[in-house]
Amino acid sequence: MLIGATALLLGGGGLAAYATTALAGNNTPDAAAGHAQHTASAFTLSCPDVGERLRQVPRSAKLPVSKGLSALDKQVHDAYHSMMSGSSGGSGGGSVLNGLQTKREKTIKMMVSAIAKDAKRPGYLLKMSGCTMKPVNEGAGEGGNDSTKSVQDGWYQGQDPNQTQGQDQGQSQDPGQAQSQDPGQGQDQNGGQQQGQPGGPSPDDFVDINNVQPNADAPPFAAPKGGNASTGTFTTECGRNEDGHFNSDNVIVTPGVSNGAHHTHDYVGNKATDAFADDNKLAQSDTTCDNGDQSTHYWPVLRKLDGNAEQKPGAAQDANVGTTLTPATVTLTFRGSQSGEVRAMPRFLKIITGDAKAFTNGTKNANASWSCTGFEDRQLKDKYPLCPQGSQVVRTFAFQNCWNGRDIDSGNHRDHMAFSDQNGNCPQGFEAVPQLVQRITYDVPQGNSFAVDSFPEQLHKPVTDHGDFINVMPDNLMSQAVECINDGRECS
Repeated sequence: MLIGATALLLGGGGLAAYATTALAGNNTPDAAAGHAQHTASAFTLSCPDVGERLRQVPRSAKLPVSKGLSALDKQVHDAYHSMMSGSSGGSGGGSVLNGLQTKREKTIKMMVSAIAKDAKRPGYLLKMSGCTMKPVNEGAGEGGNDSTKSVQDGWYQGQDPNQTQGQDQGQSQDPGQAQSQDPGQGQDQNGGQQQGQPGGPSPDDFVDINNVQPNADAPPFAAPKGGNASTGTFTTECGRNEDGHFNSDNVIVTPGVSNGAHHTHDYVGNKATDAFADDNKLAQSDTTCDNGDQSTHYWPVLRKLDGNAEQKPGAAQDANVGTTLTPATVTLTFRGSQSGEVRAMPRFLKIITGDAKAFTNGTKNANASWSCTGFEDRQLKDKYPLCPQGSQVVRTFAFQNCWNGRDIDSGNHRDHMAFSDQNGNCPQGFEAVPQLVQRITYDVPQGNSFAVDSFPEQLHKPVTDHGDFINVMPDNLMSQAVECINDGRECS
């Protein structure tokens, strides 16, 4: 089935014919060696996202699950490297996939056993060990090939642009049903093969902002307007990471594991944030914010593609090459709801927006927003903008603005939060909280010269961009922010 899908996607040409025989394992060693790099540049690895499917992770299982998730990412990294280097022993992609599945089965079984000690056994995870080859010129799934997708007001006021209107966004997917992406979905309209640096990005990942039609009625940092809306804003100033706080950890997804992100994060706010920073440590830490806000804000670094290879985790060791760019500006704004007042976020609430694996997962959770200063009525989801001279690249993350009123986190770090609909109404069982908008600008060299850090198999695609937040505001500061927002004032 994989072979047929692969041949169909590649259109049956010479590359498709080679890919078919390579994946079947029928090519000769000499042929495999001769075409290894050609094939590697045409495919990436697509594996089911085990972390996305987690529902309940008891305290006793948090560290084993964290280690398991990091191990799964490392296994994909190693398999991708083997595929790219042509070191699969002459047996083509089939050897890579078989070896990867064996390793994943062992790791997933360990995670399932750890969870089952104190919670319902998530046997459905055992079906998620198998991976496939994904053509690199294929889009990211639903919505993935439409870089100038029309953006409605509702997105910038809290609506998930990938959800169907009227759907209860608070409901989680049935964990008993294994996800599988239709390989026929999301063909890249350009149809071009990757011609950029090994591992991405591709020239097809960039678009001149002058060629993008306006698709947003308001920038994503604009406050809601009219009716019963809570129209105020609260801005917290935390600097641009002038102190150079970087690491490749992810304290939300893989706590207790060094290099759990396998890409480098840029931090502002709480100075103690790393994989081993629990809530108590965060609460005792100093901060770069000028109002005593100890919250943690982080996102993948943007790199200048100049060939600089730092030999350390999260950088060259994880296929992220280039000089790290310091943001020109970082703006952190909380805004209200167009349906009414917002209530305070609980301290230590954890939120992730966007999806670091959106190229292979599809765009269900993607929330990247790219633009240029002076052109922010034109927002891009799966393309990097090429900005005119004097204009800065803009990354914007508008976070989920509805909370379930109970949990500061959830098994997949998503189910406790949701987006409101286009009218600002939260799903049943959820209530409006201040919506965080992280807006980051950069001075970048002209041309196809920059890319966001990513997992290697995600090819540095712009759709994989994402932001993270842990609310560690002192309670009195959060109260001030909520009062300001609900009163319609602009505060900082």
